[in-house]
Amino acid sequence: MEPTALAYLAAGLGAGFTVFGAAFGIGKLASSAMDATGRQPEAAGAIRTSMIISAALIEGIALFAAVICIILATK
Repeated sequence: MEPTALAYLAAGLGAGFTVFGAAFGIGKLASSAMDATGRQPEAAGAIRTSMIISAALIEGIALFAAVICIILATK
């Protein structure tokens, strides 16, 4: 195999793992937030704010990993 083919393979696998990890993280986050809101409805505003901030951080990490995959593929 040529090195470029391995780079494309690594970029594709990396992007796939990135999407899987981000989806799992946001799903777990939303599940926990819904559970917490169900247990304590009066804290829904604070829970929602924390959830949105955490989801943004997860998406930021996923975007950073996707950019690394694109750079790896274009090397």
